[in-house]
Amino acid sequence: MVKKKIIIVEDHTILRAGLTALLSSNPEFEIVAEADNGKDAILRAGEYRPDLIIMDLNMPGLSGMDAISEIKNRYPEIKILVLTVHKEEEYVLTCLERGASGYVLKDATHTELMAGAQMVLDGKTYLSPEVTQKVVNSVVNSKGGSQPTTAWETVTQRERQILKLVAEGHTNKSMAEYLCISVKTVEKHRSSLMKKLDLHNASMLTSYAMEKGLI
Repeated sequence: MVKKKIIIVEDHTILRAGLTALLSSNPEFEIVAEADNGKDAILRAGEYRPDLIIMDLNMPGLSGMDAISEIKNRYPEIKILVLTVHKEEEYVLTCLERGASGYVLKDATHTELMAGAQMVLDGKTYLSPEVTQKVVNSVVNSKGGSQPTTAWETVTQRERQILKLVAEGHTNKSMAEYLCISVKTVEKHRSSLMKKLDLHNASMLTSYAMEKGLI
């Protein structure tokens, strides 16, 4: 029997250990690697080419959402199952749009997590019951006509990365080094971000990031 290779991405050590123990109890699964941030998740994905990545969203540095986009862009065959506390429609839809195949809440039972992982590995989509209705409502509402675009919806993926890093206290130089871009490019994204959100300093950006659950 060829086991399905799984990578667990979670920044809380105890929870990560628990997930490893739980999933390892299934003889068809093999935990080949772990990561505690989005950047390392991308590196591990390239190194191990797993069948499935179980991905947290809120992590230091590169977020789970951004990691999903990058991994699916580089390795589209890898399935991703999100495991998070966020129940908001915005999070669910964004993760699905970026390529996740499943979305499970952290208050789910062990049985649900195992079932979700298996369904995603089988090429299906799995959503926790609590968020399924949110997705259905979004589809129904979208058929009624286009909704007004909010300022947050105009923010690009890179600008959201910058917002998160600013809120974590990074300087323009450290952000440039972390994202492997120039300081000038960071300044450009930061300026665009502040203009779109009508926020005028780092303190306001940090408060906004907290409201959006980025930190």
